Amino acid sequence: MGFIETMKERGLIAQITHEEELIQHLAQAPRTAYIGFDPTAPSLHVGHLMHVINLKRWQDAGHRVIAVVGGGTAIVGDPTGKSEMRQMLGPDDIAANMRGLKAQLAKYIDFASPAQAIMVNNHDWLGPLNYLSVLREIGPHFSVNRMLTAECFKQRLEKGLSFLEFNYMILQSYDFLHLFQTEGCTLQMGGDDQWSNILAGMELVRRCTRKQAFCITTPLLENSDGRKMGKTEKGAVWLDPALTSPYEFFQFWRNVEDAMVGKCLAFYTELPMSEVHRLAALGGAEINEAKKILAYAVTAMLHGDEAAVTARAGAASLFDQGVGGSGSAPEVLLTAAAFGVGLSPVELLLAAKIVSSKAEARRLIEQGGLAINGEKVEDIGIIIGPAAFAGGSGCLVKKGKKYYYRLRISG
Repeated sequence: MGFIETMKERGLIAQITHEEELIQHLAQAPRTAYIGFDPTAPSLHVGHLMHVINLKRWQDAGHRVIAVVGGGTAIVGDPTGKSEMRQMLGPDDIAANMRGLKAQLAKYIDFASPAQAIMVNNHDWLGPLNYLSVLREIGPHFSVNRMLTAECFKQRLEKGLSFLEFNYMILQSYDFLHLFQTEGCTLQMGGDDQWSNILAGMELVRRCTRKQAFCITTPLLENSDGRKMGKTEKGAVWLDPALTSPYEFFQFWRNVEDAMVGKCLAFYTELPMSEVHRLAALGGAEINEAKKILAYAVTAMLHGDEAAVTARAGAASLFDQGVGGSGSAPEVLLTAAAFGVGLSPVELLLAAKIVSSKAEARRLIEQGGLAINGEKVEDIGIIIGPAAFAGGSGCLVKKGKKYYYRLRISG
């Protein structure tokens, strides 16, 4: 099955240009495609994962991958989906964040040869650009009227859109033109919220070269409350195990909403679609078995089978056998100096960074959502002392119905 057929079968195409022409283009020879990644954090997160796996699918279909790290465009800042101007990072910050990205990408993409995959930094070609040359050669291909109708700019117009950010579409489009001219890249992919930027790049290539160029966007996966996939009450779910442990990563997938299980299996795993449909059709308590399969498959792909087995065993110990098992809940270390002779439940939650404020901690307790070592905490004024940490297994904190933390005292 070809790349386009695979993507369509799995529901991974939101919008596509020149579909029949693209199918013929891919059938003629191996082609090169790229996806851009923003280096404004030291790790990729689950929001990037669909794109990483799609690059793997592209490479598995016999084509060449370019992973573009936006060291240049990150200096400008993408206004897409932002209610205010993004804080700009300096070159040193961007370089530091970039160092870990290739190792994460390499878990999915084979970089053994430049003929298979390369990773590039768009600052290498955007940095030396001459402003007057860009205005003269690229500017005439962009209509300001049309740019102002782009979804990525609309929501910012009322609050104010800086000229700096207004240039983002032009720079991203120039990326595609540069990669077409230097690497023979003919396809750009990305999330559907990037449609305006990606389409502009494809059109720039076609206008400037009079040759074939294409673009594909993938669906945006959102929870029922409208949050993008990968966002939780704790923040982003990172691909770096130092930022999100394999256990927490497993639990994220184990706890997806029932209605999202089918899409997640199709988007984030390599299970045959016949099996995806079977699992997605499970009802009632049986859907939990599908979630376990999803969690194991995605965790194993990123962190390896051993980490996935350990995470699955930890989850089973905590959820299937009840509190008190040997589950590998994420560990939080508290210093002896910070713990002292004991802390109130509110102070303990804050010290362990399980909540972000005293108000959140009080609300959690008042709503009956906090348990320590299996016992619900109802009195906000009690003191959690050293006895709660006795036995060598630490203090097990349960927040809500799904989140567990094992607290230990160091020093």
